[in-house]
Formats: sequence, structure tokens, C-alpha cells
Amino acid sequence: MKFTALIAVIQDKDEEEAIKVAKEAGAGSVTIIHGRNIGLKEKKVFFGLTLEENVSVLLFILPRRLSVQVMKTLRKTFDLDDPENSGITFTFPLSHVAGLDTDELHKFEDNIKITL
Repeated sequence: MKFTALIAVIQDKDEEEAIKVAKEAGAGSVTIIHGRNIGLKEKKVFFGLTLEENVSVLLFILPRRLSVQVMKTLRKTFDLDDPENSGITFTFPLSHVAGLDTDELHKFEDNIKITL
């Protein structure tokens, strides 16, 4: 089975909804990293405090076929094609993977059997 890493960077407020939507699309476990988004535009300053946008980085390891489905779902749900949204999602292939939960592997295998 070939695996892909799916990375989704979304606003902190959308984190739980993004995980729910991704799991409904077939994703399993997720690693969450919290950070700040620093774009090209100058940040707003309010009483000397810089207002930065907090984001969540969601990392999924998925079978290649499933990653496209999950990515499309996230893209549509959070309207990531709108330039006003600060979210992004992308994938990259993985050549070697170790440490995946065996229950999750069985789930992926069952999903592949169902779609064939």
C-alpha cells in the first residue's frame, strides 16, 4: 500500500470541525501542531500587541487514494480556494512508513476493498 502525507493548515477555530470532516471522509488518526500564520501583509497592532492569526496544522498519513478524497472534502468544506481564507492543504508521497497502528491499517485495507 502506498502512503501519502496530507497536511492541512486551517484556522484554530476550525480545528475540531476539520478533524470531524476528515474522519467522515475516511481519515484515521491525526497529529496536530499549533502555530501562527505570518503572511505578506503587515500585521495589525492594537495597543502595542501584534494580532497574529493562530492556526492548526493537521498531519494525516493516508493511503494515496484516500488522501485525495480527504483533501477534496477539506478544500470544499473550508472553501480553501477563496483567497480571503488563510487555509491551505497539500500532499506529498511517502516512500517509507513505520509505526502505523495495525487497527488503522486494517481500516484502510477494508476501505480499499469496499471501493473496489
